[in-house]
Amino acid sequence: MKNTHLIPKQIKDRVLVALEYYPQLKDVQIEFKFKKNIKKSTMQARPTFDSFFKSKKDRKYLILISEKFKISGREFSTIDIPRDIFIGWIGHELGHIMDYQNRNKWNLIWFGLKYLFSENHIIEAERAADSFAVKHKMEEYILKTKNFILNHAEISETYKNRMKRYYLSPEEIMYLVEDRKSKELKIL
Repeated sequence: MKNTHLIPKQIKDRVLVALEYYPQLKDVQIEFKFKKNIKKSTMQARPTFDSFFKSKKDRKYLILISEKFKISGREFSTIDIPRDIFIGWIGHELGHIMDYQNRNKWNLIWFGLKYLFSENHIIEAERAADSFAVKHKMEEYILKTKNFILNHAEISETYKNRMKRYYLSPEEIMYLVEDRKSKELKIL
């Protein structure tokens, strides 16, 4: 991999695993960066501000990673999330970047505005990111991440409900996997 990905040393091994599932992103500039706190989220992918005005091939992206997350009022370090769950989270964020890569500059700007003001658009965007991850065969990691959140007794119901509302369910993921596998068999 060229020097197109800036990754903090303490998460490099896990990020590289996720990136292996997205060979289309090998030449795309992505910076992975820790942030003190991200509102309502653990991670967030977005184009850099100046990228809104550049061609698709010249865009740069940022994946922000909250330094901490809360479970039942207790704070935990994000880098201490189990390995496969962290990989799944990164895989979902890379799904957002795949989605952004498919958009022209005006569509990307419109997408960003709708994300800020439309709850239905947030649902559409988050489900699309999950779908990209499944399309790229990351379902094992995505399912582990979802199960970690949905089945962790100490994660707040508010966060679990947000997960259920905005993201694909484990059942929907399995449907996408079966659909992908049946299409792969038809090609053979």
